[in-house]
Amino acid sequence: MSAVTESATAAWTAADLAPPAPGAAVPPVLSGERAGRLDCVQSNLAQLADDLHGDDAHLALGAVPRFRPRPGPHGLPTVEPALEDQLAATAPAGLAEAARWTGVHPAELAGLARTHGRLYVVADSFAMPWLPYHGRRHMEHSYLVAPHGDRALVVDAYASHTPWGVAAPGRWVTDWSVLPVSSLVVRFDAVPAGPVEPGPGDFGGAEEYVAAYAAHPDRAAALEQLTTETWLLARSRALHVAFLATRGPVGDPVTAHVLRLARLAEQAFLAYRRVQRARPEPAGLLPAVAAALHADRELFDTPDPVLAAVTEVVAEVVGVPAEKVREAPSLSELRGFGSFQVVEVVEALEERFDVEFDPDDLLPETLHRLDGLRTLVAAAGGTAG
Repeated sequence: MSAVTESATAAWTAADLAPPAPGAAVPPVLSGERAGRLDCVQSNLAQLADDLHGDDAHLALGAVPRFRPRPGPHGLPTVEPALEDQLAATAPAGLAEAARWTGVHPAELAGLARTHGRLYVVADSFAMPWLPYHGRRHMEHSYLVAPHGDRALVVDAYASHTPWGVAAPGRWVTDWSVLPVSSLVVRFDAVPAGPVEPGPGDFGGAEEYVAAYAAHPDRAAALEQLTTETWLLARSRALHVAFLATRGPVGDPVTAHVLRLARLAEQAFLAYRRVQRARPEPAGLLPAVAAALHADRELFDTPDPVLAAVTEVVAEVVGVPAEKVREAPSLSELRGFGSFQVVEVVEALEERFDVEFDPDDLLPETLHRLDGLRTLVAAAGGTAG
């Protein structure tokens, strides 16, 4: 996050921003419809991908649907991907990280842009005068920046309705000094994007996820975060469906599901505002979220046959349902999974896939995770056949 203080940003206004000069050679910004499928980190990766490779290059960012909760604010799980995970997943969209810098002040950012050209920047939304969050909310937010004469050309393809107004994709020219301290600056180079196919989904832990939100003692905090969660899920699935639509019709149930998630985000926000005003929390919200997550998996989880076989082997050895194996954050949390079972699983996998594992790969961090075992099998040449 930026180290810029609230008092420093208070004097910055929209007067510090201007549109590019008429006739200036600047790329078109993403449409509101396309930007509405992206979060604040993805939106400008998408802008960069489309600028480099043409319209719809960014849809590759949505090739694989995921529901992978991780620890988030207020002790609650979140489906928001870690920044580094999002930056590492840009190759399908034709982007490759070439250089990065951290803790970059505006004057240094100006020098980097003059040397390297257009840069992808992550900083604090609180200190970005083109956003409704300016002076109101701290969160990591991205934008693109390039030299424009002696000034900075800012491109931000983010779109969202906020309590303080609408954030819309746009381009602005401003003095470098107006820009916040950047927590991260990245130069991306173009690489061949190539054909991208939908990958197996990554789903698990929905029951525990919903239970965490149901049990959290601070209902306002839980519902505020749930608003963000459902908003992220709705955008993620809208992006995935747009990707699928380039390969053929997606069908009415899929379209209806995306609309259902968007309405859940509205319901979560309404519940949050009611609880804020000391009014009762709607009883049906969390069951509706649970039902939507179940439907999400039914619609989008394309099974990985190798992972399915690995899951089956672990379930047989440990003596638990395959569903429990899939949902366990670590196999060591399964009742009956211990050192003896690790050995049994390794031997059973070698027999099932007719492979022999490299002994140097038999590490605890691999053997106690389902995805680790799947990687182990793949590295040894195992296939579902």
